[in-house]
Amino acid sequence: MRFESRRVIVTGAGSGFGEAIARRFAGEGARVLLADVNLSGAERVAAAIGADGGTALAVEVNVAEEAPVAAMIQQAVDAWGGVDVLVNNAGYSHRQKLLWKISVEEFDDVFGVNVRGVFLGCKHAIPVMMEAGGGVIVNIASVGAIAPRPGVTPYNGTKGAVLTMTKGLALECARHNIRVNAVNPVAADTGFMKTATGQDELSEELQASLTASIPRGRLAEPADVAAAVTFLASDDADFITGTALNVDGGRSV
Repeated sequence: MRFESRRVIVTGAGSGFGEAIARRFAGEGARVLLADVNLSGAERVAAAIGADGGTALAVEVNVAEEAPVAAMIQQAVDAWGGVDVLVNNAGYSHRQKLLWKISVEEFDDVFGVNVRGVFLGCKHAIPVMMEAGGGVIVNIASVGAIAPRPGVTPYNGTKGAVLTMTKGLALECARHNIRVNAVNPVAADTGFMKTATGQDELSEELQASLTASIPRGRLAEPADVAAAVTFLASDDADFITGTALNVDGGRSV
């Protein structure tokens, strides 16, 4: 198995992309720390991984706050001796609306999770990885960073920041044998999208509108993103750093 005994942290692992990523790593032999602001969600996923014979630990973390993020890294060190892979997946979006109708509080919230959260995860994981001789970071950005849709401009801005940080950090970390890459997913039928659109279930009209701009003719599936993340974290991608892999069915072409 590609990740036998490797120590992996996935933020936002209680649902959606994060759940699929955590399950994929665990299914390939990794020990996975599942971090989520919703502890019950993380515990549910950890229990499912355990039932399948995997190893998982659930912790409650608000990635926008430094102390919980530092504690998250330390929990992995205490439990397993270090961190081999960090997946900064936790994300948040304001409700879909025009930029000039978004409050300062909404703006700060989305930048706090999506940008400061990535910064804090990297800040506290990298020294641990350096001490161990290397590691891998995968940041979940968005196709919206390179092909934005209207109505989520500040959110798209956070993902643009993630891409820039990914490239800069890859240069800073290369000599320490730490690779840093990003994944740009397109829209998916997840709880995240439902929060952003304010719909409990994505309407057929909205799904049709989103799908119309995707040449492959469907929305992303969490499994699509998990496959991309695990590839970038694997030894198969050993010479890849500072890049962003578009998982978008051709939407950004």
